[in-house]
Amino acid sequence: MAEESIVISVPKDMPVKRPRDGEEEIVVLQEVKTNEKDAEYSISSVIPGWFSEISPMWPGEAHSLKVEKVLFQGKSDYQNVMVFQSSTYGKVLVLDGVIQLTERDECAYQEMITHLPLCSIPNPKKVLVIGGGDGGVLREVARHSTVEQIDICEIDKMVVDVSKQYFPDVAVGYEDPRVNLHIGDGVAFLKAVPEGTYDAVIVDSSDPIGPAQELFEKPFFESVAKALRPGGVVCTQAESIWLHMHIIEDIVANCRHIFKGSVNYAWTTVPTYPSGVIGFMLCSTEGTPVDFKHPVNPIDDSKSDRPLKFYNSEIHEAAFCLPSFAKKVIEGIAK
Repeated sequence: MAEESIVISVPKDMPVKRPRDGEEEIVVLQEVKTNEKDAEYSISSVIPGWFSEISPMWPGEAHSLKVEKVLFQGKSDYQNVMVFQSSTYGKVLVLDGVIQLTERDECAYQEMITHLPLCSIPNPKKVLVIGGGDGGVLREVARHSTVEQIDICEIDKMVVDVSKQYFPDVAVGYEDPRVNLHIGDGVAFLKAVPEGTYDAVIVDSSDPIGPAQELFEKPFFESVAKALRPGGVVCTQAESIWLHMHIIEDIVANCRHIFKGSVNYAWTTVPTYPSGVIGFMLCSTEGTPVDFKHPVNPIDDSKSDRPLKFYNSEIHEAAFCLPSFAKKVIEGIAK
């Protein structure tokens, strides 16, 4: 069945808590690209005082945050955008009903997706970020003094603008003079990049539905490999080992076919992401060998006014230690 854009409403049998006197009841209807069989599940809502994240990507469970105030709601050409002030995690950015970042735990994601690849190669100079419109990855790339050029391609200008307004400590990355912002489709941008342009590509994508779907497919990885120099590296968001092993299997299989250097899977903890963990696929092109598990390019942030909150060399190495069930699957694909 062809995909169509529909507005999801609350199922009739979903229990809804009624607001007490003085409380405002807000139900956020997310317009998403889906098919009819998923429609009744594709809703995240704010019901008196709480935001609950519900999606077919994690059926049968939901994560909730207490809402102090909804700060922004808008609809871009691509997705619904919301910002709210939570009780325990600071301000929260939500795209199509899915939490993208919170002020409290964004460091665990932004620092790891950036420094796992960049600390694994000596002297990175040219870096491309696909997605990452909030600017957090840019902030982290800018810590590397050897980097001369930081290009970012983000499809949704509203995400950039909203992040600058509501998350200045994250979007501060845009203030670095090495940054070049391109608003447009990351897939098309990569296809136009001359072969061997970048030392590193970081793909900060949302889940593989809607505008980010193509960023998980084989042709996209082929374009990434072409854009990298020999021995260049890519790091891409690669879902949760607790929820998405079937997706991870496909990503690993594609990467082992395309990237002729190293191919590794790492993970970190992010409390407000589904299951509390998120993974990364790290790959290198054929050329100078890359040992992702042992960083060779440490960060010196001793004089920084924004010291690292999460990443260090020990947690870098630990990120590649997988639980047995995931290790068995991922290593099995390698054989």
